[in-house]
Amino acid sequence: MSAETRVRLLVVRNDRTDPPALLGAWWTEDGVEVVELKADEGEQVPETLPDDVDGLVVLGGAMAAWEDDVAPWLPAERALVAGAVAAGRPVLGVCLGGQVMTLACGGEVTRAETAEIGLTELTLLPEAEQDRLLGVLPDGVPVGQYHVDTMAVLPEGAVLLASTPHCAHQAYRLGDRAWALQFHPEIDADIMASWIDDDPGPVAARGFDRAEIVAEFRSREGELVEAWRPFARAFADVVRDAAAR
Repeated sequence: MSAETRVRLLVVRNDRTDPPALLGAWWTEDGVEVVELKADEGEQVPETLPDDVDGLVVLGGAMAAWEDDVAPWLPAERALVAGAVAAGRPVLGVCLGGQVMTLACGGEVTRAETAEIGLTELTLLPEAEQDRLLGVLPDGVPVGQYHVDTMAVLPEGAVLLASTPHCAHQAYRLGDRAWALQFHPEIDADIMASWIDDDPGPVAARGFDRAEIVAEFRSREGELVEAWRPFARAFADVVRDAAAR
C-alpha cells in the first residue's frame, strides 16, 4: 500500500470547543479521510470500531473521564477504546481521550494536584526515542495544555514516553498502535483563547494570566506547527501500515 493510499479515521468529538482542528487539517492534507462523530450533539458512539474505518481518535472535553452523568456516551466510548486497543487497531487519545483510554484499559484517572493551562515543554523519556509518534519530536517540544485531571495510574503494560514537572504521565503507548496524550497537539492560540474566555474563573483562580498564555501561544505557533505536523503524519503512517496488513 502506497504512502498516499487513502484511509479513514473515526474521530470522536466530546465537546464542540475541541474539534480535530490542526490534526484534522494535517490528516486531510495527508490523504486521510476524517470521519468526525459528534458525540456531544447526540451522535451515537459505537461500542466497537466499525470495519469501514482504519483507526480511532478520541478528542478532549470539559467533562471528566468518569462523569457519565455529564456525558452519557462515555460508557460506550470506553468500550470502543478498550476494544480497539485490544484488537491492535490504531488509537490516539487526546487529553480527555487519553484519560478515557486510561480508564478503559485498567488505569486510574484523578483530579490533578496542579492544573496545566497554556504552553508547556515536554521532557521526552528514553523510551520515546524509538517510538513511532514521539520519536519524531525534539526534546523540550512545546505543546498546548488545558487539564485539571491526570492519568494517575497507567494501565498494565503501558510504556511511559513523556512528562513535565507538574505531570509525570504526559504520554504513553499501549502495544504498538495505541497512544494516550495528556496534552493538545491539535489546538492553536485562538482555540486556547476561546477555552479561557468560555470559563475564565477557574483559570484566574489558579493564577494563570490569559493575556500571557495567548501571547506565548501566538509567538510560538510556527514552532508548534513545525513540531506537531510530522507527529500527525507519523500517526497517519501507523494507520496506513495497519490497514495494509
